[in-house]
Formats: sequence, C-alpha cells, structure tokens
Amino acid sequence: MKQAMVHSVNLNLKYGSNTVLKDLNWQIFPGQHWVIGGPSGTGKTSLAKALAGVNHFQGAISFHYQPENPHHLLYVSNWYQFTNLEGDRNFYYQQRYNKSQVKETLSVYAELQHYADTENLLFSDAEAHLKAFGFENFKEAQLFELSSGEHKKLQLIKALWLKPQLLIIDQPYTGLDAQSRSYLNTAFDQLAAQGTTLVLLASDQDLPSCIQHFAEIKDGKLVERASAQAFSKAPQRTKKSLPYFLQQAPLVASEIMVRMKDVSINYGAKQVLKNINWEVKAGEKWLLQGHNGSGKSTLLSLINADHPQAYANDITLFGNKRGSGESIWEIKAHLGIISPEMHWYFDPTAKVWQCIASGFFDSVGLFQNLGYERQQKVNQILDFFELTAYKDQLLNTLPLGKQRLALLARTIIKNPELLILDEPCQGLDLEQTTHFNAVVDELCGYGKTLIYVGHFETQLPSCIEKKLILENGAVIANETIFESVI
Repeated sequence: MKQAMVHSVNLNLKYGSNTVLKDLNWQIFPGQHWVIGGPSGTGKTSLAKALAGVNHFQGAISFHYQPENPHHLLYVSNWYQFTNLEGDRNFYYQQRYNKSQVKETLSVYAELQHYADTENLLFSDAEAHLKAFGFENFKEAQLFELSSGEHKKLQLIKALWLKPQLLIIDQPYTGLDAQSRSYLNTAFDQLAAQGTTLVLLASDQDLPSCIQHFAEIKDGKLVERASAQAFSKAPQRTKKSLPYFLQQAPLVASEIMVRMKDVSINYGAKQVLKNINWEVKAGEKWLLQGHNGSGKSTLLSLINADHPQAYANDITLFGNKRGSGESIWEIKAHLGIISPEMHWYFDPTAKVWQCIASGFFDSVGLFQNLGYERQQKVNQILDFFELTAYKDQLLNTLPLGKQRLALLARTIIKNPELLILDEPCQGLDLEQTTHFNAVVDELCGYGKTLIYVGHFETQLPSCIEKKLILENGAVIANETIFESVI
C-alpha cells in the first residue's frame, strides 16, 4: 500500500477560547494535489501553519519524504515578510517612494542569489520564471520598493524554483494580474508533473488542471468536496442601511479633484511614469488597471501625497497646485485610501476599533483621543460591518478577511469626498467581495468620487463609469465605460 507523505492525526488548535481545529485527520499522498477552500476564517491558514511547524497544536503529524530530493516542505504565507540589512522589519508606508533613502534592504537580485546559495540552486533555473513574471527589470530594486503584487511574484518565483516535494501556498493568486495567474497555473501543472505535491489555500475557481482533490474545514474538521464549486458559502449578510453620517454628501473642495499634466516619475535611469495626463472630476467613478508593475501604486501615491516627486510635477489636487503651501495632511483630509501596502505596515498593536478610528486622523494607528461624536460613528460602522464582537481584539489576530473589512471601515469613517480603493478586496472571499462592492455602490450614490484598482471585471462595483489603463508607466487607454446618469 502506498505510504502517505503527510499523516495528520487528531489535530487540535485553539486561539484563546476559539477552537479552530478539532480532532482533524488528513492524509496527503504523493502526487495528490489539493485545494483547501471555503469561507474566510474557518482555519485554513492555521492548518497550513501547523503542517509547516509554525503553529503549536495538539495531536500528531508524521512526514515521509523521498530521499533523492532534499527539499521537503515549503510553506508560502499570504504575507511576505522581509527584513532590512540589520535583520528587522522596521519599515514605514511611504518608504518605498523615497529613493533618497540609503539602501536598507537587499536588492531583488541579491535576495535571489542568497536564496540560490542557501538552497544550492542554479540561478539559470529561475530565469524563465523571472521573465514570465516580468521581473527582469526589477533585479536591482530593493525589496521595500516592490508593490504587493511584485512581492507575491517573488514568493512564487522562489517556490517554483525550489521544486520541493510538498508545496503549501496560502492564497497564491492574491494581487496577481490575469496574465500572471494564467502563467502560474501552467507552472503549477509543470511542477506537479515533475513530482511536487501541491496544497493551495484558495477560494478561486480558475485553478490548475492538476488539482483533483478539494476540501474545506467545517467545525474544525477537514471535509472533502467534489469540486471548488461545492465549497460552502459564508452566511448571507443581512442588508443594513449605511450609517446616517455616510448617507450625507461630502463637502467638495473643487469640481476637479485631480489634474495631472505630463507627469513623469524617474528613479535614476528608470522611468516609472511617463507623461501622464489625467483629470478626475467630482462625482466620477474610475477604474484604474494595469499589469503588476505598470505604475498604478506610484500614480496613486502622487494623489495621496506620499510621493516626494509630486512637487516636481504639474499636479493639482482638490483645487490646489502641489507645492503651493498645502500640507500633506490637508490633502489627506479630502480622501480615504486602502491598499495592500497600507495593510502591511499598519500598527500591529492596534485594536480593531482603534484601526477604524485612526481613519479620522489619517494615521496608521490611533494616537489621539476620540470625542463622543466620533466614538459613536466608530460604533455605528463596527455594527454595519459586523465587527462589534471583535472590536477589542488586535487587528492582526483576526482572519485576513475581517482585517480587510476593518481597514475598509477605516477608509470611509470620515465620509471623504474621494475614495481610493487599491485592490480593496484582497483576502476577501467571493461573498465578502460582493458585499463590499455593494457598499461601495451605495456610498457612491451619495456623491463620492471613486478611484478603484481591480484586475477582474467580474469583481468590481457596478457604479464604475470610466477606465484608465497603464502599461509600463504610460497611459494606453483613457475611456468612458458608460455615461453617468447622475
């Protein structure tokens, strides 16, 4: 009889009084390829970390690997953790845009070379993946300069290059554009054919053809399903009215929210944005798209007052030309923003209610006292997003989906005139994504202006009416999807 590569017996895992895994049993045989799906917060990541030896648990896990391949198990987490040259993670949100900083992290090339030396790999074996993921021009970039999608690609390049016997990846498709997802599925199939056993934690429907086993965690136990379509759905949310203060049209400072004329951003010889001309009028709803590395995050950093090169360009925000004396806080007062990078760098000691309340002050943690009126708004939005029961928990102890909802609540808490939502639904399952986009549609019905970054047309708010597409830092499309009737 074929021996299991992994045999888990009676796994039990708790966080405080919350039971996540309960007498869970699971066998993974060589050549079996699994997707673990189901609603957010059921324990998928906890199980993966238990297998990888990251989480403490009760029960037993035994492994049986083939001796010819020294690379046994690789666990790739949803969040990429890197350190500076001194070995710590003391980074800040705006740091990736400040190129006057001294080098504080390894370059991509140095990181990959270190990985090759550590794992005894040939650098030439990674070249195909670097090319397919568009990383050829990023070799000299420092790690903290990369966007969330680029960090995800770096994780994936290492995993595909290593070819371990067992590869466990948490949310492999998060932050990837459609082209990169397609390549990744092809690469997964090739890896499976070469002997790697795959376990993917994903809620996506577009999966590699090698996947033949599907399971989810139900009441702490692993339950097999016939297909990804058979995964359980999260309970349907009861439709609630927006808090009254979000049903008020925000004050609009100028009919032209954003105006850019021939805007270019350069880092030495590298041009990141090329002659951008773009105008966003009050009340418009824009979709911003482009492949990973196309310049979307840099473009948004100019609007959010996080990029120092804004002063060297012809940019007008909320009626004021950049460099005319306005502070970054005066600019931020007009907008609410969420991005994967902001999530990375958010204060890990913040409780959920503090995270939301920090949106009043545009900080990455709460450092001021709230008055009565603001506290009431926080309580109302906690109830609206069904986060009241979690309000005193640390943000980073929540399931990823609930962390994102808390940050989304933070984005809208001050009822800003401009919403900048940069891949806001990363980490949310399909039901949560649908719910949040419905909230965006309702918010935008009360006079909001919207810039929304999203890769997939099927997972967008219906209110979007215009589209800007970037490629290699240049605008390749600026078009109207449909005319607003408002």
